[in-house]
Amino acid sequence: MCTYAEVHYKVHYVCIPCRQSHKFPWDGAEHLCTRCREPMTFAGHDFAAPRKTAHRQWAAVEAVLRAGLRYEGFETCGCGREPKFRPRTSTQVRARRRVAARDGLPEAEALALRDL
Repeated sequence: MCTYAEVHYKVHYVCIPCRQSHKFPWDGAEHLCTRCREPMTFAGHDFAAPRKTAHRQWAAVEAVLRAGLRYEGFETCGCGREPKFRPRTSTQVRARRRVAARDGLPEAEALALRDL
């Protein structure tokens, strides 16, 4: 049975400058941050927000979202689960950016690499 076919789950939206995360219905509408009133970024179904004081983790979240990646683990229909790696610290982001520069990979592809 398809996970997303039967139930409409809310998805995570993130405001990077305010370091806030909220769940809203995935309706294609523009959701505004409750603090700064700027549009929030769609982060996916499986996003786990770091603490507001975790600067390195928020830097990694910003790099991942700016590269166009999302925090998703389920397939589109929800039948299968293929966990996708996303860097959790700015150190992991820097290491993957070095690999991208060295090997000529796009940044989004390098950020999705599991182990270096």
